[in-house]
Amino acid sequence: MNKIKSSILMLAIAGSASLTAHGQTADEIIQKHIAAIGGADNWKKVNTVKLTGSINAQGMEIPINMVTLKSKGFKVDFTLNGMTGYMIVTDKTGWNYVPFGGQTKPEVMPDELVKQTQDMLDITGPLIDYKVKGNKVSYEGKDEVEGTECHKIKVVFPTGKEETEYIDATNYYRIQSKAKVTANGKEVEQTQSFGNFQKLPEGIVYPMSLDNGNGSIAVKTVEINKPVDESVFKPTEETKK
Repeated sequence: MNKIKSSILMLAIAGSASLTAHGQTADEIIQKHIAAIGGADNWKKVNTVKLTGSINAQGMEIPINMVTLKSKGFKVDFTLNGMTGYMIVTDKTGWNYVPFGGQTKPEVMPDELVKQTQDMLDITGPLIDYKVKGNKVSYEGKDEVEGTECHKIKVVFPTGKEETEYIDATNYYRIQSKAKVTANGKEVEQTQSFGNFQKLPEGIVYPMSLDNGNGSIAVKTVEINKPVDESVFKPTEETKK
């Protein structure tokens, strides 16, 4: 009986040690990632981000503008066939306006979609100060992304949303992110890829190319901490940029 108890105890200790090791590995990778993209201190100084670029989708180049005000609002607008639409997400609600899709006025986004997209208000991303934000992380081993060996870090947000970050094992940049979201009552996986990383004058490293599977975004300009008029996050057809 004592041998059985001893064996059970050893298994429990081994299991506990394994979990602790995984936790330490996740933290170690996260810290290397944060250092690689400019350090937590530099990122915490960022309150606004404005960028311009274009989406290449189905052979068309669609100009876009994005603006983010930390913890308060995000807006992306896009112009097609002479008409400009947008998506707005705030800390309380969100709106979509797609005139070239037949919409005649802005529509309020469903609460579930707002909840799933509000992480875009977090300029520093899910890994910086993840504990303070209430995010839970775990190390999920290694995998390859288009031939690049990556560490996988799973993030569970307080909302219950799950996201897996693929961190390049060589330079510790995040090159892909996969999130489980609910669309039309069904759980689907969204994949975003990041590349063409550039160091900005503010000391942070920013991806100048993004791809979500539906189209690639080429970022042309990035402005950090430029004034943002909060009226830009109101659902009007003409807002200040």
